[in-house]
Amino acid sequence: MLPFEILDPRFQPLINGSVHLEQLYSGCRWAEGPAYFQGGRYLVWSDIPNNRLMRYDSTDGHVSVFRQPSNNANGNTVDRQGRLLSAEHLGRRVTRTEHDGRITVLADRYQGKRFNSPNDVVVKSDDSIWFTDPTYGIDADYEGEIAESEIGASNVYRIDPQSGEVSVVCSDFVKPNGLAFSPDETKLYIVDTGASHVPDGPRHIRVFDVVDGKSLTGGAVFATCTHGLFDGFRFDERGHLWTSAGDGVQCYHPDGTLIGKIKVPEAVANVCFGEFYRNRLFICGTTSLYACYLQVRGAKTY
Repeated sequence: MLPFEILDPRFQPLINGSVHLEQLYSGCRWAEGPAYFQGGRYLVWSDIPNNRLMRYDSTDGHVSVFRQPSNNANGNTVDRQGRLLSAEHLGRRVTRTEHDGRITVLADRYQGKRFNSPNDVVVKSDDSIWFTDPTYGIDADYEGEIAESEIGASNVYRIDPQSGEVSVVCSDFVKPNGLAFSPDETKLYIVDTGASHVPDGPRHIRVFDVVDGKSLTGGAVFATCTHGLFDGFRFDERGHLWTSAGDGVQCYHPDGTLIGKIKVPEAVANVCFGEFYRNRLFICGTTSLYACYLQVRGAKTY
């Protein structure tokens, strides 16, 4: 059975009717944060409760442990220099793995107070780093370590590429989660999964205008999740948004219309594009890593 559900004719050109969903690995407790390294042709992703980062080799399909312990790393991305950036729940920090394997702490505090548990992280073309900081890693001992919030809020932050200064770019979220820039970087889209903590709370993606590359305005709701909660997401070159959801991967047209789905047998937490043409969508399901080839390329993220 083919994995695609077409809800709008505009979805048809994005998919290949002969492609199947592939399960590449199973055995995770909560798979998250896929990041593809083009130079090495491998993918790194998080298995948060198992406190490890996993590695999938595109050349032969081999899966191995990339790093353990991982400080319950959640979201990951690759910077423009080809280094791994990770949002750590247990470490309550954002780190960079250097080419020689050393780990550099990029940020672990705001105004002297520890972050809650950085969740997802993206890099802009000016090398600034943007990340979300909800409380999921300090709410319990399953994906981090239970603790009180020192900041007392769940914010979105920016790390300046020159000074390393951390600034709040958005402070009106309940639980900010996945985030990604539009292909032209004029807009930043951010998920709010506040429904996990507040009855009838937000379960949507908001869209902001990026001002001078450093601040945000706007914040209108772009789309509301129709099944479960959104989490991590990525854009393709044409501006379509491919996002995780409770029923698989949902694809949204740039105008906010849900146009199609990739049906996955588990709730999905995050996605990223990879391979030589960036036309393979890697999908982190609850326990498994999946992949599906598409007829569109992912937007460049570094």
